[in-house]
Amino acid sequence: MAIRILKIVLVVFVGLQGGLYVAGNLANWEAAHGAIAYVLSMEGHEYYDAPIFPPITHPAWVTMTLLAIITGEFLIGALSFKGAWDLKRALKEPAEVFNSAKKYAILGAGMAMLVWFGGFIVIGGALFQMWQTEIGTASFEGAFIYAASSFLVLLFVNSADA
Repeated sequence: MAIRILKIVLVVFVGLQGGLYVAGNLANWEAAHGAIAYVLSMEGHEYYDAPIFPPITHPAWVTMTLLAIITGEFLIGALSFKGAWDLKRALKEPAEVFNSAKKYAILGAGMAMLVWFGGFIVIGGALFQMWQTEIGTASFEGAFIYAASSFLVLLFVNSADA
């Protein structure tokens, strides 16, 4: 029972992380927009100064990128909270029922991987080379921490309950 409760709590934390980043980005819209604009513009790239992808500077594209990030973070929260709720409802059920209730919990942690690994590390880091600047490095390193912790939760939650 304790392991099941731990799984539920960890899924709630993944959901909180997504939800808190939504709130933080909305509360600090101008700063978030500026950070995204800076990364997409590829300004300050001294190490790899020949980009493989053109910089994006049009305000509409920057805004759409920020909205995509916020939407992804919202989905992390929504899927994870739904997953935690489903797991809580199946807490005292047989292992087969509890294991089948993991769908949304796994989708929430998987969405975290899409946002923070796929969006920030792969697209932001590899395509837009955000690691070359101080602002980009902070986001890149944070995204690694969020993606790695979410992946560990995904693995733990996905492990079969007996």
